[in-house]
Amino acid sequence: MKKLVISFVLVLSISIGSFGQSKNPIENQLHVTYSHPKTVLNGNNPDAKDIVFGFEGGRVVKVNGTYHLFTSEIYQPPMWVKMRFGHWTSTDKLNWKRVSTIRESSGEFEGKDPRAALWSPLPVWDEDHNEWDLFYVAYKAKPNTHEKILWNHEGRIWRSVSAVKGKEGINGPFIDKGIVMKPGSESQSWEGLQGTDSFFPYKVGKTWYSFYGSCKTEIRPTPYWLVGQASAPFLDGKWIRDKSNPSKIENKFIENPIVIKAFKKGWLMVYDHGVDGAFGWCYSEDGINWPSGNASPIDTSKNAWCADVRTPLGLVDEGNGKYTLFYTGFEQKPDWDIIFSGVKTNNYCSMGYIELEWK
Repeated sequence: MKKLVISFVLVLSISIGSFGQSKNPIENQLHVTYSHPKTVLNGNNPDAKDIVFGFEGGRVVKVNGTYHLFTSEIYQPPMWVKMRFGHWTSTDKLNWKRVSTIRESSGEFEGKDPRAALWSPLPVWDEDHNEWDLFYVAYKAKPNTHEKILWNHEGRIWRSVSAVKGKEGINGPFIDKGIVMKPGSESQSWEGLQGTDSFFPYKVGKTWYSFYGSCKTEIRPTPYWLVGQASAPFLDGKWIRDKSNPSKIENKFIENPIVIKAFKKGWLMVYDHGVDGAFGWCYSEDGINWPSGNASPIDTSKNAWCADVRTPLGLVDEGNGKYTLFYTGFEQKPDWDIIFSGVKTNNYCSMGYIELEWK
């Protein structure tokens, strides 16, 4: 596959108030400078021999020259319920070694266990406390009905902290400290049976912010998959939902947003856009107010490995405005009826990457 070079001209803005009207347009360019033609992590890796369905979601961070992948391993049937969190490392983006299992779900499929399915392990560096935190989602699970999506529901956000201080604490072990967000009396009207499906904190000044996701999966077809914003003085809370939720970044589908400081100024977010062959991204000058999002294509032509782009695993800062974006995707177009039937499929969810430049 030939090298992919695409430029996107952005007209972005500073919002007034929480997701308010905007002014003072800012022009920037985001260049996708390289698209790696092959998957770099799939079922052929010897450390993945017992992972039946592949990988989905999580985050890659770079610590002292080593890439650390924390990902949801779709481990055993039932698909998307019997899960593991795998910690993988690489020094060259291409060759990956599995280091450890961080967590494993029970796989219980009768809607009784609140940790039946575990998803979206997201490491977050806390400079103030010189430690790595790990946030993840725990669900109940049971087969879908004609009226409701129950496969994974009532999501709760868990916070864990590395037992080892400093950057080397990325290797864990991670100790659970408790639930920081869950469905209940503080849930807002747009949130639904899905509960909280993603949660990634980032710091602006002295305040922590996070986007959290939800969906009314008690309605079929589902009307949307959206995110709201919450804030807290510390990572352990208390997290307060913003009254202006849901976010206006997308009005139909946005999931698993990850935010980092942009080169020189501002903040960049990447997320699952729900559009075939694309990931979503957004820029904010202050990290608090966000304009409408954008979709950027990943080449899914017949010469590419990825037939269906799933989840971006965050922007890895390579310095001077250059980033690596790892992402998961199906190697074949998914047949959702087969997937949700629980029947084993050979359609593996693998990982690849692209390189970008922001200037």
